Amino acid sequence: MEETADPTGDELLLMLSALANPHRLRIVATLAAGRNYVSRLAREMGMSRPLLHMHLQRLEAAGLVSGHHEISEDGKAMRYIEVTPFALRLTPQQIAVAARSLSGPTDEGAR
Repeated sequence: MEETADPTGDELLLMLSALANPHRLRIVATLAAGRNYVSRLAREMGMSRPLLHMHLQRLEAAGLVSGHHEISEDGKAMRYIEVTPFALRLTPQQIAVAARSLSGPTDEGAR
């Protein structure tokens, strides 16, 4: 297994923001058991497909899951989702490194 680099500050914020939602946390937990297609995942999660799609978009934007289309034997296009291998290491030192790479405003001018 190859070692992944620590996320940048912006990547870390995206990942933590995506995982801070209980629905998205449950989606990742469900997909940890193996890939699934969207319709079945929606049924298993007990949520509508539009709501699931919204959560999947946030998880994909954060790089936590990925999806691709496959054609079933009966010719239906099915979108499969799977967890993208990731590991988060949250130590004060790792957060300090990530914070230095953040884009956007800082708190320095707020005083």
